[in-house]
Amino acid sequence: QVQLVESGGGLVQAGGSLRLSCAASVRTFSNYVMGWFRQAPGKEREFVAAISWSGGSTYYVDSVKGRFTISRDNAKNTVYLQMNSLKPEDTAVYFCAAGRSIVAVTPVARYDYWGQGTQVTVSS
Repeated sequence: QVQLVESGGGLVQAGGSLRLSCAASVRTFSNYVMGWFRQAPGKEREFVAAISWSGGSTYYVDSVKGRFTISRDNAKNTVYLQMNSLKPEDTAVYFCAAGRSIVAVTPVARYDYWGQGTQVTVSS
C-alpha cells in the first residue's frame, strides 16, 4: 500500500511560481513511476508530468513544457513539481500518483495510488 500526501498549493498571481511536493509512505519508493495530474472544475483529470523510477526520464503535457519541472528525491520518498510562469488556466486541483509502468504514463488508469490533491489557484 502506498500513501501519498501533496502539499505546496495555494493562490498565486499570473506569472508567479509554486512548488508542489508529494511525500510517499512506502518502503520502495524508487520502484514507482510518479506522476502529477490536475483537475479543473467540470473537467476530466488530465496528465501534467511524470518521472521514471530513477528520475532519468521525464514527460510533460505540451501546455506545461518549458514552465513546469518534475523531479524526485528517492532518499526522501518525495516527488516535486516546480511550476513557473503560471497562468490562470493552470488553476486546478493537483494530484500526485504512483504507478509501476513506464510504458504509458499519461492515462489515469496506469496509476495505482493517488493522493488527495492540493488546490492551485492562479489569479489574472
